[in-house]
Amino acid sequence: MEDLLNSRLADRLGPVAAFPGDAGYDERRQVWNAAIDRSPSVIVRAGDLNHVRNAVTTAAACGLNVCIKGGGHNIAGSAVADGALMIDMSGLKQIEIDAELLIGRVGGGATWADFDAAAQVHGLAAPGGVVSSTGVAGLTLGGGFGWLARLHGLAVDNLLSAEIVLADGTVTVCSQSEHPDLFWALRGGGGNFGVVTEFTFRLHPVGPQVLFGPTFFALKDARRVLAAYAEHAPLLPRKACVWANLMTAPPVPVLPESVHGTKVLTLMQFHADTAEEAQADLQSLHGGAEPLGSALAPRPFTEAQGFLDAAYDFGARNYWRAHNHHTLTPSLIDLFVDLASGLPTPESELLICLLGGAVADVGENATAFPHRQIPFMTTPGVRWCDERDDPRMIGWLKDVSELIAAHAAPGSYVNFITEAEGNAPRAYGRNLARLAAIKRKYDPANLFRFNQNIAPDTLSAGECPLHSP
Repeated sequence: MEDLLNSRLADRLGPVAAFPGDAGYDERRQVWNAAIDRSPSVIVRAGDLNHVRNAVTTAAACGLNVCIKGGGHNIAGSAVADGALMIDMSGLKQIEIDAELLIGRVGGGATWADFDAAAQVHGLAAPGGVVSSTGVAGLTLGGGFGWLARLHGLAVDNLLSAEIVLADGTVTVCSQSEHPDLFWALRGGGGNFGVVTEFTFRLHPVGPQVLFGPTFFALKDARRVLAAYAEHAPLLPRKACVWANLMTAPPVPVLPESVHGTKVLTLMQFHADTAEEAQADLQSLHGGAEPLGSALAPRPFTEAQGFLDAAYDFGARNYWRAHNHHTLTPSLIDLFVDLASGLPTPESELLICLLGGAVADVGENATAFPHRQIPFMTTPGVRWCDERDDPRMIGWLKDVSELIAAHAAPGSYVNFITEAEGNAPRAYGRNLARLAAIKRKYDPANLFRFNQNIAPDTLSAGECPLHSP
C-alpha cells in the first residue's frame, strides 16, 4: 500500500519529490529544534508557485495533510510532521524592494537575514524578529515582534498583502481590500489557512547604523536593575527596545574572566538612534548599578539583527514557555532572580521581552494577534544537547513555568508555544471564534493542521474567553 501511494505521489509531483532514503530527504526534514525528529511521507522541494499548488492539490487527492517549512524555526516543530506531505519553501526566496514606494516583496521561503540584507541596501527595513535565520513566513503569520516592534509595530502590522495557496489549490492575493477576512486571519493566525508564497510589506527608513548590544550586571544587582527596568522600560522612546535576560555569562572580551560562567543579568539594548541621547535613555534602566561590562555600540542594522544567531543556532534541543504580564511586580522579579541560580545548562535563560509602543496602538481585534496591551512577555527556556536529559530539562522548565504563571496575565504568544497542539484558546483568546469561522470557509477539511490548530469545528457560536496559561 505504501509503495502504491509513493508511486502515485511520484507521478503527480515529479522530480521535486523526495522520499525517505532519497538524497537530501533527511537534511530537509531537520528543523531548528533538534528535539523534533519526524518523518514526512514525502518532501516537495518547491521552487515556484506551481510546485506549491501541485503539492497542495496532491496532498488533498492522496489523503495526506500538509506541513510547511519556511525557516524551520518554530519551537514546536510545526514545519515537519510524521506521514504528511511537507512543502520545503526554501526555493522561494525572491525579494523585490521598491525604495520609492517603501514596499518590499519577499518569497515565503526567505529568512529575515535575506530580507534585511536586501532592504538595507536602500536603508530600509520591515519589523522582524531578533534571530535573522528565522523564516519571514512563520514569524509573520504568528504576529512577529523584535527590535523594531515598539517603533513600527508587529510584522503583521506592516503586512500589506499576501499571495496564498488555499486548500483547494486556488491562488489568491488577500489584503485590506481583497478577501479582508482572510487577510485579518493571516495576521496572527499562523499557518492555518494555506501556504503563503509571497508577502508584501511596508518598509521604513532604518539605520544603516543603530545602537545595539548587551550590558551585563552581577546577579547580586539583578533585583535593583530589574526594578528600574520594570519602571522605566515601558516609558522608553519608541526608538528603543530592551530585553532583559537572566543567564550564564558568556566568555566574551567585555567581561572579566572571573565572571565567565557565572549567573548574570543582561540587558540586550536596541536604539534606532546612535546619538548620545540614546545612551541617556538606556542609562535609566541601570538602577544605579555598575555594569560588569558592556558591548553596547553603534553597529550596522544587519549586524544587530544577526547578533544573537550563534546563541540560538540550529542543532540543540529546546523547550520554553511564554507568559504575558501587565507589569513586572517585585514578587515576580524576586522569583526570577531566585530561579536564575538553578538554570540547568549554560544556554538556558529567563528572558523578559519588552513590547508596548506601536504594538499597543492597534486594537486587539484589528488582527488575529490579540495581545496588544501586554507590555512584558517572559520566556523561560532550556537548551541542551543530550536526549537522555529530556525529562530533566522539560520537567525543570514546566515547574518554573507554573511558578511564573501565578504572576501572569491570560494568554500566550502563538510562536512561543512549544506543545504541538491544544493551545489555540491561549493563543487567540476572544479572536478564536472568528478565526474558526474563517477556517471553515477556507479550509473546511483542516488540511493545514500542523500548527497551533484552529479546527473548523472549534466553536459553533459565541466567543472563547481568554484562558490562563
